[in-house]
Amino acid sequence: MLKIYNTLTNQKQVFKPINPSSVGIYVCGMTVYDFCHMGHARVLVMFDVMTRHMRRTFPKVKYVRNITDIDDKIINRSIENQEDIYTLTNRFIKAMHEDEIALNILKPDFEPRATESIDQMYSMIASLIEKGFAYQGKNGDVYYSVKSFKNYGKLSGKNLDDLKAGARVDIESDKRDPLDFVLWKMAKPNEPKWSSPWGEGRPGWHLECSAMSTHHLGNHFDIHGGGMDLTFPHHENEIAQSEGANNCSFVNTWMHVGFVNINDEKMSKSLNNFFTIRDVLEKYDGETLRYFLISSHYRSPLNFSDENLASAKSALTRLYTATRGLSASSKAMDQVTMRFDYEKRFNEALDDDFNTPIALSILFEIAKHANTEREDDKDQAGALSELLKKLGNHIGIMRYDADDYLKMGIELSDAKIDEKIYQRESARALKDFAMSDQIRDELLALGIILEDSINGTTWRRK
Repeated sequence: MLKIYNTLTNQKQVFKPINPSSVGIYVCGMTVYDFCHMGHARVLVMFDVMTRHMRRTFPKVKYVRNITDIDDKIINRSIENQEDIYTLTNRFIKAMHEDEIALNILKPDFEPRATESIDQMYSMIASLIEKGFAYQGKNGDVYYSVKSFKNYGKLSGKNLDDLKAGARVDIESDKRDPLDFVLWKMAKPNEPKWSSPWGEGRPGWHLECSAMSTHHLGNHFDIHGGGMDLTFPHHENEIAQSEGANNCSFVNTWMHVGFVNINDEKMSKSLNNFFTIRDVLEKYDGETLRYFLISSHYRSPLNFSDENLASAKSALTRLYTATRGLSASSKAMDQVTMRFDYEKRFNEALDDDFNTPIALSILFEIAKHANTEREDDKDQAGALSELLKKLGNHIGIMRYDADDYLKMGIELSDAKIDEKIYQRESARALKDFAMSDQIRDELLALGIILEDSINGTTWRRK
C-alpha cells in the first residue's frame, strides 16, 4: 500500500488515485537558460525513482514534466549572450537531455514547452477574467487578484494578512493589490511576443504550469511535484489559477524534494554556489552521482561534498563486487524468492513514501548474503546476485555488467593490465616478492586494485 507525504495536508497518506487505471503526475521542469545543477539533478532523479516504482504498482502512469522556455531569466541571458532565444533554449534543452541520459533518467511521457502551449494559456486567462479572478491593469498586463481566491495559502500555510504586511508596495504598479501576480505581460521592445486578446505580450511563469498540467492531465489530477523552493509562491499560485479557472480541486497530492546544500546553504544559481551536473560528471560517473542523490530521503536536505560522492562510489563498488562472476539457474532464483523476503521488504520501503535509504540498505543485505554464500553455494549466491541486480534496476542503478563497471574509467588497456598481472605472477612464482609488490603498487597508483583468489587474480577500479 503506497503512502506519500502530502505537502497539502502535512502528513503521510495512503495514495488513492482518482482513476486507479491511469495515474497522472506533473513535475515542474527546467527553466532552460543554463546547464542543470545538482539541485535540478535531485528533482529529476527522485521523480524518476518514484515513477519507476509507481509503474510497477499501477497499470498506467502518465508522467508530464514541462520545459519553461520563455521567462525573464531566459530573455536576460539571451541579451547577455547576444544570442537568439530559441538558439539559447534549444542548446540547453539538448544539454539537459544529455545529462538525463548520463543519470539514467527515463523520458517523461510528455515534455511540453511553454512556447508551444500559448493557446491553453489564453483560454485560462480568459476564464479567470470572466469569473472575476483576474483583471487587466492600465499598463496592459493581466493580473490575478489574490484576494478573490479565498483558499490562498492552503498549500504553504501562509496567512494572507501576514503576506500583505510584508509586501513591498510599488506606487507605480498597476496592481490593485501588492500580492497580485502577473498572468500576461505586455511586450517590451526586442522581446519575444505573441498576439492575444489583451495585446501583444508573453505569459507569466506561474500561468505556464497551470495551463500545461491541466491540458495534459485534466483539471483535477493525482500528483504535482517539484523542488521544495517552488511551494511558495509558484505552486500556491498554480492552485489559485487552476481552481479559479476550472472551479474544481486541482491536485490531490503535492510532493516536494528537499534542497541540495553546500555548507548548510541551499545550492542555487542566484547564490552562485552551484555545481552543474556536467561539473560533477567530469570527476564521477553518472551512476555514482545517481546513487548519491538517492542515498538520502527525498524530503531531507542532502549535503553535497567530495567526501559524500566518494562514499557513494565506494558503496556502488561493494554492490557490484558482490555480483561479480556469479550467475544462477531459474530454480535457484525461485528458491531465493521463496525463502527470503528481500524483494517484499524492498518494495515496502519504496511504498513508504519512497524511502530509498531503506531500499538501499536491503540491497547491501543481499550483497552480504551473496558474499557469504559465494564459496559454499555458488548457485544460491548467483541467485542473490541476480536479485540484487533486479532490485537495483528498479531504482535505476546496477545497470552495468560488474566487470564493465568495476573497470570503468581506467585509461590503461586491458591487455596492458593483463601483461602486468602476468609479470607479477611470474615474480611471485620466482619468490621475487619485492617485484610483485612493486607491480601491485604501480597499478594501484593508476587506480587499479588487484584481488587475489584461488581462481587467480582479477582487477577493478580503485
